[in-house]
Amino acid sequence: MERKDIESLFARAQGLSALVVGDLMLDEYLWGKAERISPEAPVQVVDVTREDLRLGGAGNVVNNLVALGCRVSVASVVGGDENGSLLQQTFTGKGVDVAGVIRDPQRLTSRKTRVLAANQQIVRIDRESREPLTRECETELIAYLWAHAAAFQVILVSDYQKGVLTTAVLREIMTMGRERGIPVVVDPKGSDYVKYHGATILTPNRKEAEVASGTKISGLNGLNQAASILMEQADLAALLITRSEEGMSLFRRDGGTLHIPTVAREVFDVTGAGDTVLALLGLALAGGFSLEDAAALANVAAGIAVSKLGTSTVSPEEIIEESGRGHRDSAIKVKNLDVLASLITREKERGRKVVFTNGCFDLLHAGHVKYLQKARSLGDLLVLGLNSDASVRRLKGENRPLIDEEERAHLLAALDCIDYVVLFDENTPLRLIETLLPDILVKGGDYTREGVVGHEIVESHGGRVELVEFVDGKSTTGIIEKILQRYGSV
Repeated sequence: MERKDIESLFARAQGLSALVVGDLMLDEYLWGKAERISPEAPVQVVDVTREDLRLGGAGNVVNNLVALGCRVSVASVVGGDENGSLLQQTFTGKGVDVAGVIRDPQRLTSRKTRVLAANQQIVRIDRESREPLTRECETELIAYLWAHAAAFQVILVSDYQKGVLTTAVLREIMTMGRERGIPVVVDPKGSDYVKYHGATILTPNRKEAEVASGTKISGLNGLNQAASILMEQADLAALLITRSEEGMSLFRRDGGTLHIPTVAREVFDVTGAGDTVLALLGLALAGGFSLEDAAALANVAAGIAVSKLGTSTVSPEEIIEESGRGHRDSAIKVKNLDVLASLITREKERGRKVVFTNGCFDLLHAGHVKYLQKARSLGDLLVLGLNSDASVRRLKGENRPLIDEEERAHLLAALDCIDYVVLFDENTPLRLIETLLPDILVKGGDYTREGVVGHEIVESHGGRVELVEFVDGKSTTGIIEKILQRYGSV
């Protein structure tokens, strides 16, 4: 999972639509000081200094998706009370489609009030309905789902066992997902996962997986056994078990297993972490990520979420920053074209002169570095278009490149003279040039101006072509020949 791919996912998020189905609630936080004991009873007195009202339950999943830039619709049933109206108003204010939220005057909208002092919960007060939906509400909700499902790239099911996700509703969601080819991602609850039969992936935590499988999870044997039971029970394509400080474990129907280590952070509050996992997993799958990369991304987000107090969201910037910690200096410069195009537009608006060059840069040597330094000196920033492995093979033969594209990208990005690196898979960088419209197009001195791909485009926009001589005697081919001469018989 590369930083550039994560950036591209968030850049495309506005074009992705997610449907969240589940139990909605309000999370109320009363913050204060507890410095006295009540004279009425042996309990603490909390002097409230601050109040906070947040979306909870499936609403926190919605909140996370909105924070990530995704288009969101929500389907649920709430009460005909003031809290139900407040929920809808809050969603509408965030640009969330609430056409699928049904009002039932007989239900009580869930509201959980937490009283905190010194960053510790003292008590929680719940006001809610837990009974299953009426037949009328169930029928109306199912009708909405079938009428609108085709508009979404992913369906997220957030089950808090408050009665909205009846057996019939769940059955229709799973059928809908299979028939329409839409991933269905479920944060499950309870001891019977048969009701989620046919989901794409479930995201229970370790305790939930133990309860549902009837298996104590201690060590990998117990984990594998529990996963096998749940996969068979619910006929899942995949299962992601979150394991707190031990990270996450992804199990696939084809037998593949991936254990993802936790991201080390100080944990303040795990409230809502499961919602964050559900949101990131769903968005990543909607954006075309593999299950493995989607799980890895959700793991990064969960690590950020638990470092915050209460139900909270995680921003794209936080995730991108955290995901690039492994090799930050180079990863921050490697971009996909969609993200880079926006960056270059902003740089031009600031009056900066953009230089572009391209090449394979296999076995980086001094000649390359001198060439790139000269190119950078011609403007304010240098963009390097780097041939992918496939295009290098087409241009140089099946034995090339010697260094794969990701390694080449990070080696080049580590050079001070390069501001951005972008890979391209075509034989020429014409598409990059058309998209970025650089001010200066640089190629080696062995070219003529007319022979430089994209020169017409650059010049038609007021730019120019510069030809820079390579250092004599420095080439990748020369290095390869020298290695073969010295070590070929070894």
